[in-house]
Amino acid sequence: MRAQGLMPRYPVPALNVLLTTGERFVLGANPGQRFDLLVFYRGLHCPICAKYLLELERLAPEFASRGVQVVAISSDSEERGKAMAEKVKASGVKFAYGLNLRSAREWGLYVSTSRGTTSIGIEEPELFSEPGVFMVRPDGTLYYGAVQTMPFARPQFQDLIGAIDFAVAKDYPARGEYTGAV
Repeated sequence: MRAQGLMPRYPVPALNVLLTTGERFVLGANPGQRFDLLVFYRGLHCPICAKYLLELERLAPEFASRGVQVVAISSDSEERGKAMAEKVKASGVKFAYGLNLRSAREWGLYVSTSRGTTSIGIEEPELFSEPGVFMVRPDGTLYYGAVQTMPFARPQFQDLIGAIDFAVAKDYPARGEYTGAV
């Protein structure tokens, strides 16, 4: 059963994952000045993820200059997580691996089953999470969230940079917070 979903302006679930550098990323322990940008990706087997993460790495300095810490996260093994970090030549993006699928569900991510070998010749894991992109404020509350059921049509990072600039300049609040009767 899928989680109800996260609510803007409310605390997000805990996140404590291993980084390919040997350190840990613990959400909230050392947050970005303005946001933590959490990019959950399917894994090494996904060619669309690799292309998406290459763009994220290219734009990492733009996010950093805006006080945004960027972390890419998958349920892949250490070996596969490191392989993806190497594939995108990660330097500005932190790469995390070993995401527990129960944690993925707490974040509202969809979980898929393996369909075998992908178009790039890499076997899909038995189970893995589908993509999600979240911006979390330093106080641990959700500012922005988007989840996909498929690897296609993800939020574009250049658009997020523009959104961050607007949100900061206008002190724009997180939206979608209303929980009353409709």
